[in-house]
Amino acid sequence: MEPALSERMLWEVLHCIDEGIHVVDSKGFTVFYNHVAANLDGLLQGEVMGTHVLEAFPSLTPKTSTLMRVLETGEPLLDQRQAYTNRRGKRVVTVNSTLPLLVNGVKVGALEVAKDITRIQELSDKVIDLQTRIKKESGDEVKSPRGLYSFDEIITGDARMLQAIERGRKAAATRSPVLVIGETGTGKELLVQSIHSASPRQNRPFIAQNCAALPATLLEGILFGTTRGAFTGAEDRPGLFELAAGGTLFLDEVHAMPVDLQAKLLRALEDRVVRRVGDVRTRVVDVRIFAATNEPPEVSVKEGRLRKDLYYRLHVVRVQLPPLRERGNDVTLLSRHFLDQLNQRFGMNVQGFSAEVTKRFASYDWPGNVRELENVIEGAMNLVEGEEIELEHLPVQMESFSPELKSMEDFPEGIPLPERLSHVERSWVERALQECGGNVHQAAIRLGIPRQTLQYKLRKLQLIQS
Repeated sequence: MEPALSERMLWEVLHCIDEGIHVVDSKGFTVFYNHVAANLDGLLQGEVMGTHVLEAFPSLTPKTSTLMRVLETGEPLLDQRQAYTNRRGKRVVTVNSTLPLLVNGVKVGALEVAKDITRIQELSDKVIDLQTRIKKESGDEVKSPRGLYSFDEIITGDARMLQAIERGRKAAATRSPVLVIGETGTGKELLVQSIHSASPRQNRPFIAQNCAALPATLLEGILFGTTRGAFTGAEDRPGLFELAAGGTLFLDEVHAMPVDLQAKLLRALEDRVVRRVGDVRTRVVDVRIFAATNEPPEVSVKEGRLRKDLYYRLHVVRVQLPPLRERGNDVTLLSRHFLDQLNQRFGMNVQGFSAEVTKRFASYDWPGNVRELENVIEGAMNLVEGEEIELEHLPVQMESFSPELKSMEDFPEGIPLPERLSHVERSWVERALQECGGNVHQAAIRLGIPRQTLQYKLRKLQLIQS
């Protein structure tokens, strides 16, 4: 292939990538700037091409510009937050990965890949500011938000679920960390709120944060706070640790937190102090930590996504929530509960479920657990016209659902139930993988479970090597 053609193809590829690409030469002048980068920055490509990066973005300095820092040091910067004001006065917040460009060992420029998180930053700042304002206006005795769940509101007749509730009741009296484990939709936050509501901290703040919902660079500032000057655009803001002082901080999907940030979390738990991003001072905080994960934490530790020392620090009180498909008659109890709730909310008088729907509910696998059950019933309530919810009112995946369970005669006598269930689970997983061409992500979507859960099952069923 001719060099000129090869270069044009490379340039076309860079233009087609859906992330901002900015390339400068060794002196900092822009030699490539795709349209995505221009959209992120709120500028035109022509305003930046051929221009020095500090001229194109006058609010940046050699120290705050990630491109200039990489040109100076020759060291890559990964997932660095950068906030700046463009020529038109628009504030932009991005997460950048910036790499030096070397030819025969000589530094010839730098390449930056940028993701726009301006809106996420704005929303997180508003949440923090609102919580801070509520705390100031309410004085020191900050009440927990109304609407937190209590143990009495958890509906179950399942022995394992009742045991989990009892463990939660006992843990409510202490300040020890609690680790709640369960699939998505099993009610982890409901249980955590109930523990807080039954604890001596019930009149203090309860704050929840999903660790998978934000980039690492934002999550650190949200948890621990920021100091003016820590980065361009940074303000003095308390983090969730400070805002939850005296109360409870719930970290959901803690296994999704970046490993380097887990080290800072561990230090905060051990020393009971936090240091804001960019600050040298430490602040003493009295916060009880609850954490949750939707996959076995031992798997997260083994795969290096959850620090072993943090796991042991959080794993003081362990509460395991069983999935809905293993909770016996709870589908019936919860179905009736949600039906009554929705009748009252919608001003309707639906009496119950047809025999076919009841049978389908009993045989369905409920990959989304209690949350899915509630949503299925609410969806049916929008369609029902008579006194009963019929099969036609259920979502498509349930209308066509036909579990390929083997009959009792297909198994030799004496085969225990766990082995039979394992055989059925294996056949479903194998079929999903086959239909998806071995793509684990797509198979997990088809099975209605998180990818991490499917990976765990593949190892458990010895379908892949651990």
